[in-house]
Amino acid sequence: MAITKAVTAPALALCASLALCLLASPAAAQQVVPNERNIVDLRLGQRILVDDGTCPAGQIKEVSGSQMTTSGVLRTRKCIPRLGTKQRR
Repeated sequence: MAITKAVTAPALALCASLALCLLASPAAAQQVVPNERNIVDLRLGQRILVDDGTCPAGQIKEVSGSQMTTSGVLRTRKCIPRLGTKQRR
């Protein structure tokens, strides 16, 4: 019985710390940058929001890595609705 408790206590602590690390990291956080020059390393399928004022009011620019070419990842830009908390006026 003493050996089982000695083995399971560290294993339980390791599992608990791993679970806390996974929960603490933002899994689906959307990245917002102030201008497109700040996007250095865009991966295929990655989407980044750019808040540079080029889209109409209530929208934000979305830059996504859409296609792999010989020179790197091709960027696609489009304006999408800005999602967030609605404010009363």
